[in-house]
Amino acid sequence: MNQPQIFEKRRRELLSVLNNKEHFDTAIVIGRVNLYYYLGTIQDGLFVIRSNGDSYFFVRKSVARAKMESDFNSIIQIRSYSDMNQHLPQNLGHVYLETEVVPMAMLSRIQKYFDMPAIHGLDGIISMMRSKKDPEEIALIESSAQRHNQVMLEVVPALLREGMSETDFAAELYAEMIKHGHHGVSRFSMFQMEMIIGQFGFGDTSIYPTNFDGPGGMKGMSPAVPIVGDRNRKLKKGDLVFVDVGFGYEGYHSDKTQVYSFGTPPDEHVASIHNACIGVMKKAEALIVPGADPGRIYDLAMADLPLELSEHFMGFGESVRFLGHGVGLFIDELPVITSKYHVPLEEGMIIALEPKCGIEGVGTVGVEETFLVTSDGAKCLTGGPKEIITLPLK
Repeated sequence: MNQPQIFEKRRRELLSVLNNKEHFDTAIVIGRVNLYYYLGTIQDGLFVIRSNGDSYFFVRKSVARAKMESDFNSIIQIRSYSDMNQHLPQNLGHVYLETEVVPMAMLSRIQKYFDMPAIHGLDGIISMMRSKKDPEEIALIESSAQRHNQVMLEVVPALLREGMSETDFAAELYAEMIKHGHHGVSRFSMFQMEMIIGQFGFGDTSIYPTNFDGPGGMKGMSPAVPIVGDRNRKLKKGDLVFVDVGFGYEGYHSDKTQVYSFGTPPDEHVASIHNACIGVMKKAEALIVPGADPGRIYDLAMADLPLELSEHFMGFGESVRFLGHGVGLFIDELPVITSKYHVPLEEGMIIALEPKCGIEGVGTVGVEETFLVTSDGAKCLTGGPKEIITLPLK
């Protein structure tokens, strides 16, 4: 995205929101994805905003690239935080910063040179701003979603073959995603979250316990690297193949899940559970309109679940307590479709709904699609939910 007026507008909006707070003197943005959102570059630095409107981007590395990529006119090279003393007062007053991002050690180093009598969280303010997408962001997410759908419906079926390992599949899928325009990384706001392209598994590895806060499972390579896939798990006839991956284009993501049955149609019981998940998605989708309460959407969608979903819905063994989440520069953003989140939906928000269910000895079934909140309701961007796709043996 190379439209300077968009980044300038976001900076003005952030200053306006902050100046409406009871106490605000200084804001410091350090998270690199947030730096991109406001400045159009992801270089290592600190974006400092003062209540009087003065603002600076203090860059450690690379100032040359920051000036190439950003329209912002106050980009300053620093070697040490002390270099900022030439431009900022020693007492920064009430400071807003990303308390969920900035390590204590980094904060302590900054405080060697600046007093901060009070520190407030900036994360929620930025997350709320980012939850409503502007037209340029929506266009990029639509581009991601279109490519994503093609990968899931055309590329994945062509890749799967008898005897390949989960890691073989991961490597080949990643390469194909890159060829289709994927930006190469999957970014999450979750603390210490590591992910290459997403969660996937052959058979019951997709219900294997995992630290990832989602309804699916994954065994991964080892206890040290519980992602990417199991080198020893080979695809065989009758396996359920669970593929939950994020796709990204020019920094913006879409999220989609598709389940396949390799070499033979799925068992009728398995198919019925999968289709019940589609039913829950359609129920929730119908409730997505501007002004809707996400908590109410969750409660209504979760009420009177069909018998097929009476066990292991939204996670095998350990279920998660949400049905959907925002998507954008991160795969996991606001809004969250959960009982405790009550900020009304707005036109321009992007939401992934992901009703899924674990089946003992079989794996995870269910769907995930990315939706745009419009004045007319939810518009699916990723092609819409599909039944389990049966693939020929090869």
